[in-house]
Amino acid sequence: MRRRQRSLRTRLALSYSLFFAGVLLLMIVGIYWLVRQALLAEVSQELATTVELIQQDFAESAGLVSGYFTDSEMLLHALPAQIDGLDTPTVYIQVHDRDGAFYTSSASLRGQQLTLEPADRDAALAGSVATRTFALGRARVIQVAAPLRSGGAVVGVIQVAQSLRSVDQTLRTLMEGLAITGMITLLAAVRGGTWIVGRSLKPVNEITSTARQIIQAADLAQRVPNAATDDEIGALADTINAMLERLESLFTAQRRFVADVSHELRTPLTAMRGHLELLQRGVVRDADDHAEMTGDLLREVNRLTRMANDLLLMAQTEVGLQLRCAPVALDDLVLEVVRELRPMAEGVALHPQFTEQVAITGDRDRIKQALLNLVANAIQHSPAGGAVTVALDQDGAAASLRVHDSGLGIAPEDLPRVFERFYRADRARAQRAGGAGIGLAIVQWVVQAHGGDVFVESASGQGATFVMRLPLSGPGGREPDVRTCGR
Repeated sequence: MRRRQRSLRTRLALSYSLFFAGVLLLMIVGIYWLVRQALLAEVSQELATTVELIQQDFAESAGLVSGYFTDSEMLLHALPAQIDGLDTPTVYIQVHDRDGAFYTSSASLRGQQLTLEPADRDAALAGSVATRTFALGRARVIQVAAPLRSGGAVVGVIQVAQSLRSVDQTLRTLMEGLAITGMITLLAAVRGGTWIVGRSLKPVNEITSTARQIIQAADLAQRVPNAATDDEIGALADTINAMLERLESLFTAQRRFVADVSHELRTPLTAMRGHLELLQRGVVRDADDHAEMTGDLLREVNRLTRMANDLLLMAQTEVGLQLRCAPVALDDLVLEVVRELRPMAEGVALHPQFTEQVAITGDRDRIKQALLNLVANAIQHSPAGGAVTVALDQDGAAASLRVHDSGLGIAPEDLPRVFERFYRADRARAQRAGGAGIGLAIVQWVVQAHGGDVFVESASGQGATFVMRLPLSGPGGREPDVRTCGR
């Protein structure tokens, strides 16, 4: 069974709380350790001072170890008045000779003996000071073992210890305070972190809710609410809105395309079906009528073929169609296009115009298809008895192909959109002429794929001129290099 994952809000709040708890624990441990080390250092310093005072008094007495430290009165007088006396239960003194034999101890020990480890004794006899913490009865003590000198020579080992009961009590109180403060701080951090995470994710929840409504209602016109701040959430909202706008445009174009293609397919198929039914029933017996009907069928088939080729090319451009680059003589291409379309002009004159040979590097088939689309579009929008001019010239570092028709022209509001897919300025006229609104989009893709640009110039009642600018194959018309094709 798949385990249900926690929400992002819960995971963020939990992660924040765990991180804060870790930082808080490190801070508590650090404070406790610093205070503990400071207290122990202070006690050790007091013990070291006590050892120095006792050593100083013993050296001034010039007595023997056995005589000085076995005299309890002498031992008490060895400490100055500012030192809390040996009769207190917190300071202990014990003396051993060089051989480790016990001499005497302070009354505060009450018959107990301080532990003298061999390592501490050897260190003291060698002139060093050793500090050790151990248990004495039910309390802990800290002990300093130091050399006892007389006349410059080490004659014994003196141990001075102090109870850590007050230190331990202070540390326990500190730990309890830190624990209580830490728990309160952690709870406040958890509540505050949950609130902060919830507030931070509120725009995300709104975006999710809106996106769910868009999915359920299938309404791409809706937009997610914009964030009030210019941060990552705001950038996410802007990106999603841009994506929705793009999807709405694509779906609108797709619906328009499906409707247009359905209509375009239905018209020729209906005509072809009618002709075929007449031929099948043998109604058409006259040879001229039969030839005319066969010609109509052939034109409809050619129309469907062109539409299918255009749709296939558009699908190929979406997945990255590769161009096959080679030298292309544009003057020969212009003549070839005019020759192929002249039988289909139906009363529209085609006039090629060029004064020099112009060559580029590119995909000849694609360039020819783009030029065919432009000339066919010009024929469709030119009235019977009109003319279409296909001009070629060299304009600086580019070759210019200009296709001018003698139609009514293009309205100014339609000029910026004539190269959009499936867009048709005069839909009724385009349907009668047989266009599906994808020919000019193919022209734009072909030209841009070759590193050129295409634009249209038009004035009302004066026709339209479509211009394709393609980069030349080389300076001065030198032999084209196939490696320079496209961008």
